[in-house]
Amino acid sequence: MDEFLPVIAIVSLFIVLPGMIFHYITKWRQQKTLMPDDERMMEDLWRSARAMERRIETLEALLEQSEQDGQRRPPRSSRPTFDD
Repeated sequence: MDEFLPVIAIVSLFIVLPGMIFHYITKWRQQKTLMPDDERMMEDLWRSARAMERRIETLEALLEQSEQDGQRRPPRSSRPTFDD
C-alpha cells in the first residue's frame, strides 16, 4: 500500500483535481445563462407588466379627465361589515 500512495497522490493531483475544477467551471457558466423555460417566464412577466402599465396610464387619464370636468361622485353609502 505504501508504494501506491505516491501514485494515488499524483493521479489525484493531476487528473482528478483539474477534472473537478473544469466540471464546476462548466456548471458555473451554465448557471449564468437563462434556461428556455426561464426566458419564456421572463417574457410573460414582461408582457404582463407592460399590460398593467397601460391599464394604470388609462386609469390615470380617466381620473384626470373626470377631475377636470368637475364631476364628483356623491359619497357612497357605507357597506355592512361583518361586525354588524
